[in-house]
Amino acid sequence: MKNTLSLPVLAFAFLMLTVNTLFAADADTAETINLDSVHLRALHFDTTGSVEIGGVAKFEVPKGFKFLNAEDSKYVLHNLWGNPPSDETLGMIFPSYASDVIPATWAIEITYDESGHVKDDDAKDINYADLLKEMQKSVEESNPERKKQGYPTAVLLGWAEPPYYDAENKKLLWAKRIKFESDTSETLNYNIRVLGRKGVLVLNGIGTMEDLEVIKSSTANILPNMNFTDGNKYTQFDSNLDKVAAYGIGGLIAGGVLMKTGLLAKIGILLLKFIKPILVGAAAIGSAVWRFITGKNKDDQS
Repeated sequence: MKNTLSLPVLAFAFLMLTVNTLFAADADTAETINLDSVHLRALHFDTTGSVEIGGVAKFEVPKGFKFLNAEDSKYVLHNLWGNPPSDETLGMIFPSYASDVIPATWAIEITYDESGHVKDDDAKDINYADLLKEMQKSVEESNPERKKQGYPTAVLLGWAEPPYYDAENKKLLWAKRIKFESDTSETLNYNIRVLGRKGVLVLNGIGTMEDLEVIKSSTANILPNMNFTDGNKYTQFDSNLDKVAAYGIGGLIAGGVLMKTGLLAKIGILLLKFIKPILVGAAAIGSAVWRFITGKNKDDQS
């Protein structure tokens, strides 16, 4: 009779081989789930070369990183990390040391929002201190609805990294510090946006505040290698064919495509920290941020 090992036994053996990596952070924060409920599989990473992103962009995988395709990324986000299923994910970027079976590290998820060409005329005039206050007010206003839907309330503490816009390369980044109800530690929401002809590449960092410096330093290698392909570049916008987004740079930071992505949760197998989802819907943008973006009240629209 063939000698076989059950999935839980194989998984346990694998975890024992990688325990030093998985418990690099405070062991008290680690959580386990029932391995019987998870069908572990090897992930298919690209470690070199150029990979296609959603038919509109390409990513040249730099040394020290690896790219996970859309199908496997959805498996990680949903099956391993406990996020709701989504068809929007186009892939994820991991550090090269992430496990090929259970990647318990920080990561960057990639999606694409084709809401229109984002004008950047407002970038030089934005007062980010005022914008932060309006965003904090809107998060506070959204908490009753979050609680009603069964999610923890949140407080936007401030910038972890102030917004920076590279006008020449049409790339925007910023990071926020968020504290969730009952959490003892802060959550990091690191955001990168690459502006294109018809929309925006959305890169959201998934990690804890302890990951801020490594994610920040990693952008120096990631950003230059993430670009729209010919025909989809920002400079190829055609006013006769392409629509313009309803928001500018301030809108991207305050809400815009963020209201579709929000924060993703790293919930699952022996992960080091929790990041609870912040579901930022259209209502969560709030009247205060809308006034900041548009310069008028919602009721004034007609």
